[in-house]
Amino acid sequence: MDAVSVPASDRSALVRWGFPALFVVLWASAFTAGKVAVTYAPPFLLLSTRFLLAGLVLAVLARLSGRRWSFGRGAVARFALLGIVTMAVYLALSYFGMQSVTSGFAALIISMNPVLTAVLAAPLLGERLTGAKLAGLALGVAGVAIVLQSRLSGGIEGPVGIAFTFGALIALSASTILYKRIVPSGDLWYGTAIQTLAAGVALLPLGLALEPVSAIRWTPELLAGFLWLALAVSLCSYLLWFDMLDRLGASAASALHFLVPPIGLLLGWAVLGEHVPPLDLLGVVPIALGIRLVTRPAGR
Repeated sequence: MDAVSVPASDRSALVRWGFPALFVVLWASAFTAGKVAVTYAPPFLLLSTRFLLAGLVLAVLARLSGRRWSFGRGAVARFALLGIVTMAVYLALSYFGMQSVTSGFAALIISMNPVLTAVLAAPLLGERLTGAKLAGLALGVAGVAIVLQSRLSGGIEGPVGIAFTFGALIALSASTILYKRIVPSGDLWYGTAIQTLAAGVALLPLGLALEPVSAIRWTPELLAGFLWLALAVSLCSYLLWFDMLDRLGASAASALHFLVPPIGLLLGWAVLGEHVPPLDLLGVVPIALGIRLVTRPAGR
């Protein structure tokens, strides 16, 4: 029997819709898994071991699949810089924040990345801010503001955690702009492996110096959260993320983060039992409308 082939139109639809949908789910789940894992392990040690494991696995898979190594010193340095900013700095700030804020709140703040990225992409990358994009961004900000109001009024989020989470937002937007500015070339699997290993190497000395290994509580929850973060999130979501940056542009790819709040809130409620006020659900409506406006082709 002949092998079943997938029509080109189906493959195109998978890339256009399936990959972004999978990325959003994986990205949103990272906040829930991170909240679980950081409860049982200090952030630097948790992140460094996660990155080192993910980077080694990805490098081995790239080698076994016959992918070609074509990186000079300059390309390796650029990918390493991206890894430190995109993964080490952003997630270190995010994990410190999640020690005193809920996973849903963290997902909500980080979802504002498209707003900051779009503002920076206009002068730094020359990406055009059309009227539709501006309207979409305004709707997204309004929706985020509604949810923020409902979360802050309850007084359950710590001020230090909020500050670290906003710092993570700035780091993520900076990494998005940096990726588009330096545009490193080469195999995506090896490139992501370099980034992940660089992030792990950068954070490991800090973890060993500042965090006692005895602080780690070896529980099934920690193991499950760690493996999900290392394999599903660090491997799959970052490969999808950099692919979308190449195909969609910084502003459009970052706009997908507006989908993270409802999924992040849902996962926080379902997995961690976090409270979701009704006003949070109201804020999802303008967020969804904003996504449609920001991500649609400029010619329409």
